Amino acid sequence: MSENTLNPAVKQALELGPPILFFFAYLYMRDSTYTIGGVDYDGFIVAAGVFVPILLCSIALLWRLTGELSRMQVFTAVMVVIFGGLTVWFNDERFFKMKTTLVYGVFALILAIGLAQGRSYLAWVMAGLLPMSHEGWMKLTWRLAAFFAFLAAANEFVWRTMSTDTWVKIETFGFPILMIVFLMTQIMRLQEFMIEPDREDEEA
Repeated sequence: MSENTLNPAVKQALELGPPILFFFAYLYMRDSTYTIGGVDYDGFIVAAGVFVPILLCSIALLWRLTGELSRMQVFTAVMVVIFGGLTVWFNDERFFKMKTTLVYGVFALILAIGLAQGRSYLAWVMAGLLPMSHEGWMKLTWRLAAFFAFLAAANEFVWRTMSTDTWVKIETFGFPILMIVFLMTQIMRLQEFMIEPDREDEEA
């Protein structure tokens, strides 16, 4: 089944559902302590542990329905499994919070490496969804690399200086909203670099 045939609402639910479920699980569990195998875990640790299988089930279902997964989705899933596991294993919430920094940081680094080579890895992943000239892709890639670096630094600041409640809210809603606003703003600013399919057909 092609990704284009998947209902957009279903796709959004599968992508956004796990973090929202984590948010509500945390709100429900945050004031409780759970004893598992003779070890006491606070609500955040348990919610983080529950988040891992929920995310994996969501990604597996998305793969089943679309027949494909983006490299970004696969990488994020791997990081969640690793750092979610470390969080539970060491009973230390810092691992789960650092995961966000590393995900954004690695994305920024990958894009920066491509730019240093004169390439846009972003275009390689998204060119089919957003027809745009090479110059436009390079501009967007530079800006997105800088934005990912900003989010990585922002996450470090938030989790190291603010409460867990604040971090969970920013992680669940703040960063995704910032990303959506950023991308929408960039698409509007890069309109001059967009390629119109009809025009290409006429010129061909």
